[in-house]
Amino acid sequence: MSGRRLALLAGLPLLVVLVLPVVGLVAGTGPAELRAALAAPDTRAALGLSLRTTALATALLVAGGTPLAWWLSRGRHPRVVAAVQLPVVLPPAVMGVALLETFGRHGLLGAPLAAAGLSLPFSRAAVVLAQLVVAAPLYVLTAQAAFRGVSEDALLVARTLGRGPLGAWTAVALPAALPGLVGGAALAWARALGEFGATLLFAGNLPGRTRTLPLAIYAAMERDLAEARAVAVLLVAVALALLVGLRLLATREDADG
Repeated sequence: MSGRRLALLAGLPLLVVLVLPVVGLVAGTGPAELRAALAAPDTRAALGLSLRTTALATALLVAGGTPLAWWLSRGRHPRVVAAVQLPVVLPPAVMGVALLETFGRHGLLGAPLAAAGLSLPFSRAAVVLAQLVVAAPLYVLTAQAAFRGVSEDALLVARTLGRGPLGAWTAVALPAALPGLVGGAALAWARALGEFGATLLFAGNLPGRTRTLPLAIYAAMERDLAEARAVAVLLVAVALALLVGLRLLATREDADG
């Protein structure tokens, strides 16, 4: 038996444990339940809010996380890497409390924000911020790994051909790392889409304002398990569509390159 088959057999139990709950969820939900969930105004509002806020959170993450990942890839910065990894090891509820204690009315930045006429908690901005914080490590660390494969010699050649630092980075580093960046963005977007704990504590569960799809599942659990199951399947479908779509885009970019 080949080494690859042995590796598959050894990893198969874990794969089954990962996939089986999703199979059980989908198998237990009928088409009528899905149609009813999609027709519900609360579900449609939560879906629209989730798509808008996660798209914005992912865009902000790519804008700020890409230069940070590039800087991290060019040297050893263990303290900064640990700070980036922190949301991974902390429970989302802890991050929600931390955000509230930082940006809340009586928090660390509460007085300056109030003086500027800003109030973040229990707003759509709070939803975006919670999603951004919990999803950031997935993008930044994936982008850092992608940038590590960029050759310094290739950058130097671009500089000798007359390009400036930004021009060399755009012409060499960005195309080389683009599949990894797209893959990292896909993971981060899917993680933001499924964010629950930090959003609940920092943004609340206000219908039509801060109730995202995960919070809609939580609310539906108090009314009807079948409805909660159907909304959960909808969330799985949207997350898979994001992952598959962006992964295909990354694969196409890699092939074109």
